Amino acid sequence: MIARLRALARTLFPEAAVVLVVLIASRSPSAHTSIAGFAPVFALAVLATGILLAWRFHRSRLAFATVLLTLTWLVLPHAHPSPGALALFHATAALLPLNLLALGITGERGVFSPAGLRRWAALALQVGVLALCSRIGPQGLSRIARLDLLTSTVTSRIGLPAPAVLAFAATLVLLLTLWIRDPASAGRNLFWVTVSALAAVTLGRTGGEAELCLATGGLVLVLGVIEASYLLAYHDALTNIPGRRAFDEALLRLGDHYAVAMVDVDHFKQFNDQHGHDVGDQVLRMVAARLGTVGSGGTAYRYGGEEFAVLFPGKSVEEAIPAMDAVRQVIAEATFTIRSRLRPRRRPSEVKSKRRAPTRATVTVSAGVAERGGRASSPRQVVEAADKALYAAKAAGRNRVSS
Repeated sequence: MIARLRALARTLFPEAAVVLVVLIASRSPSAHTSIAGFAPVFALAVLATGILLAWRFHRSRLAFATVLLTLTWLVLPHAHPSPGALALFHATAALLPLNLLALGITGERGVFSPAGLRRWAALALQVGVLALCSRIGPQGLSRIARLDLLTSTVTSRIGLPAPAVLAFAATLVLLLTLWIRDPASAGRNLFWVTVSALAAVTLGRTGGEAELCLATGGLVLVLGVIEASYLLAYHDALTNIPGRRAFDEALLRLGDHYAVAMVDVDHFKQFNDQHGHDVGDQVLRMVAARLGTVGSGGTAYRYGGEEFAVLFPGKSVEEAIPAMDAVRQVIAEATFTIRSRLRPRRRPSEVKSKRRAPTRATVTVSAGVAERGGRASSPRQVVEAADKALYAAKAAGRNRVSS
């Protein structure tokens, strides 16, 4: 239960928390004066940060979405807007979520790559058409932007015409679906950006509240880039566990009492050569998943290649060895299917009677455990001692834990 709550917190934090706080503040009359002075500065800071990060890390989604939110900010209506300005705002409110949805579906394309330039051209075309229509034919643009597709009760409660309401609803549903299917996708950040944008356009005025909500959408995008950069540096993409850099820094944060286990997949090179790198990757993912369940408070890391490390803060060798031996046995008993490289993408309509049975395989691991103390007084010395114990386990026949 606690693990599920932690997973939920990691999923919702910080985006949901940031958006929720801003939504509450934007609807609070007592915060109006403070927001009016803070929002412009905050918006400009987020805009500058977003553009800088997009340029530095080549994040086309961030660049494009930041420009989208800025353009929406520019067309927010005044207290008594002209028909052309109001029609431009309603049309922008309908196109904004659809453009955000397109970002989530198409993925990173490069800021100035051919695909990126096509994106900018499409955005420039939208801006040009809307600006021209709002000047030459605001009545026609208004009729299109305010098509009677929903009941007046729905549109009046939300504060937007039907096309914008439907566009936001469809975008939120599809981005949420994308997020659920692939938690690592852009659907998560863009979902909260769309929520912030919806809050901004439903405020219906150029007050600081709408400005603050749009800037919050940009902040969510910036947080997404920072989180992605962190995962790239500290997380192993193949096995979905922390990587070598995270292990090295975790070692430095430990106190004076801890144990380290170094783990190696037995005969991995032979297995890889025989079955191919795809199957080898499958083995590494399986081993990492099992090591992730190690007891006694251990945390597993991908150390490099087929080697893993497990940290046991506040534990001794005597406490860590039973946990490592238990997870070693779980790995040895696990079997997995080796999928053929020629396996078709789709299941055939007819099952062949002479089809070969799938090949199943097992792997084992060896581990060496050491703790801080004696000659192993520094983190590096503890790791070296665990490595020596690992070599002893391999020399003794593999599929065992030594200290």
